[in-house]
Amino acid sequence: MLVNTNKMISMSEANKNFSKVAKIVDEDKSVVIMKNNKPRYVILDFDKFSKEASSEDQAIHKIAGKILDENIEAFKELSNR
Repeated sequence: MLVNTNKMISMSEANKNFSKVAKIVDEDKSVVIMKNNKPRYVILDFDKFSKEASSEDQAIHKIAGKILDENIEAFKELSNR
């Protein structure tokens, strides 16, 4: 995973200047907050978060549907017990 260094900010800078964090999120839709020189937190724009959560839900439903389709006979047999 590549991380844009322009979207990274230290924990101490985030604590001192949260409006800077918000401005980065407004412009770039996310920011990575570093703690002890390691990526530790991600702050996302709410719309971006909602879209990503929705697409994850769709992927889970697709996988669940595939599992159900592939094993429908076993599920039917189990439901008759």
